[in-house]
Amino acid sequence: MSGRVAIYAAPGSLATDSVGGRLREEAESWLGRSAAGHPVNPALPAGWSRADVDAITVDARRYGFHATLKAPFRLAEGRSLEELDAALARFAAERPVVMAPELTLTRLGHFFALVPGAPADELYALAAEIVRGFDRFRAAPDEAERARRNPAGMTPRQRELFERWGYPYVLDEFRFHLTLTDRIPVERESEVETVLSAWFADSIGRSTPIDCLALFTEERPGAPFELRSVHPLRAAARPLDPAPATLTQGNR
Repeated sequence: MSGRVAIYAAPGSLATDSVGGRLREEAESWLGRSAAGHPVNPALPAGWSRADVDAITVDARRYGFHATLKAPFRLAEGRSLEELDAALARFAAERPVVMAPELTLTRLGHFFALVPGAPADELYALAAEIVRGFDRFRAAPDEAERARRNPAGMTPRQRELFERWGYPYVLDEFRFHLTLTDRIPVERESEVETVLSAWFADSIGRSTPIDCLALFTEERPGAPFELRSVHPLRAAARPLDPAPATLTQGNR
């Protein structure tokens, strides 16, 4: 394929997970889009229009609700999407469910995300294993990708990780986060934080199972990321099927 693929954590993608399912419903309603193409609850924060939310979630909406485990990459020559999908299914079947404990709302730089509020060693170990174990499928960054990442703006350790793994925020630089917004101007951070705290009140402070690995695809640069497949971790339930493609168009 000519686009990119990514391996994400996608809480709530399994039918029987009421905790993660509630979080996913909240997040997709906030973003106004489901990467799986499911209909989205049209509710909005009081006093906000869809345009208000869309203006601060352009990239977050395009990527879909997720936490990055293996950042978007082009497939290496000789590798196929089907081969990657099958390898991810085998990998997931051999790993146990892990937890994202006590989710908390935080600012990472100038965007908002939900992050673990307590140590999450098993989750971080899983992420590191995915970075290393699936690197054989990744093509090296081309010049455009390198320029977009701006290695000159990275720390020496981040540049080292970027050169080895194609992404600077892995291993000891990794921080698990479920992205909720794009960059927020400093003067609006307090307002947005208040809105998000209320919107995600049912999920903040709760531990959420990471019970599947999701393969997302980006057909071409700038296109919305779409959920291709969901692979349950060991002892997890059967995943929900993505909705028909006709629904996906309506939620982009």
